[in-house]
Amino acid sequence: MVERAAPAEPSPAIERFLAAGSPPTPFLVLDPQVVADRYARLTTLLPGADVHFAVKACPHPEVLRVLAALGSGFDVASAGEVRLAIAAGADPERICHGNPVRGPADVAAAHAAGVRRFVTDSAEDVELLAAHAPGARVLVRLLVSDAGSATPFAAKFGAVREEAVRLVRAVADAGLVADGVAFHSGSQQLRPEAFADGVVEALAVAADAGLPRPVVDVGGGFPVAYREPVPDAAAYAAAIRAAAGDVPLMLEPGRALVAEAGLIRATALRVSRRPGVDERRWVYLDVGRYSGLAETENEAIAYRLRVPGRDGPAEPVVLAGPTCDGDDVLYRRTPCPLPLSLRAGDAVDLLAAGAYTASYASVGFNGLPPLPVHLVG
Repeated sequence: MVERAAPAEPSPAIERFLAAGSPPTPFLVLDPQVVADRYARLTTLLPGADVHFAVKACPHPEVLRVLAALGSGFDVASAGEVRLAIAAGADPERICHGNPVRGPADVAAAHAAGVRRFVTDSAEDVELLAAHAPGARVLVRLLVSDAGSATPFAAKFGAVREEAVRLVRAVADAGLVADGVAFHSGSQQLRPEAFADGVVEALAVAADAGLPRPVVDVGGGFPVAYREPVPDAAAYAAAIRAAAGDVPLMLEPGRALVAEAGLIRATALRVSRRPGVDERRWVYLDVGRYSGLAETENEAIAYRLRVPGRDGPAEPVVLAGPTCDGDDVLYRRTPCPLPLSLRAGDAVDLLAAGAYTASYASVGFNGLPPLPVHLVG
């Protein structure tokens, strides 16, 4: 039976920060010690694996600094993220440019900064790397099943098996170093076997391409318990180890390291009954899809909610953001029982919100500023 991880409570340091008096809402508060703890557990479960934090999940400088000090590598998607990682103390040799959609200037800038490892999934990108990152180590991204994930990639990235074999050979022919095979089985992946299946497929591609001991990059996608328990990280580690044997491993966790390190505090702007529209109350928050909650699209990620200081009977609500956009409705189908005593002006907390929130916030839609970020003292 697979052990399951239950939803985590905010860290004591976050609770102390909130108790000391909240800044104006909305805001994200982060506890970097939680990030360090999650990193330590993952590296214990997969000793020897080359961990590269996915910067896009939470690019706060202090989060990156803590991880760099612990020896983490970094998975970056742009020259801007390269600069952030290096400024935080990362060794450029421990940075992997994992976004295969890029232009010449981005590749050249990363290479000039000392980045020597890239992921590719097309012949066109191999040519680009050969021209602007000569001698780089390259992993070919394989298209694998992302069934079981909350946010599938819909085949935007990755080459089918036959093409992946050709690309591994093309990398070597272009004067680059064929380093291995990468894959990503989708974000918030709830099936440990998806990682094992990906490893088996990646090793088959490497064998067909003549790579005797490839690096296998299993990507990210390790899940977090938002409202319901998810398979424990140990189950994913066991599945990966069983499939990979002694093959060198890379992994690119993002959500799994930072989600539980953060909490978003919002304020209820309005609590309305809408006769003829919906029998439920509508609760409008001062944070929404454009100010950090992009992952509520299609209700993919269901954050756990709490209303400090309010208790008693609760009923389901429709939860919406503050903007004039009709798509800025967070949850219609996802059950959101909130206290009947909830009133405009009350605080509403979204738990385990450290991943893909501040980094997704718009820079001014409806004149609203990006989501402020605070660190615990």
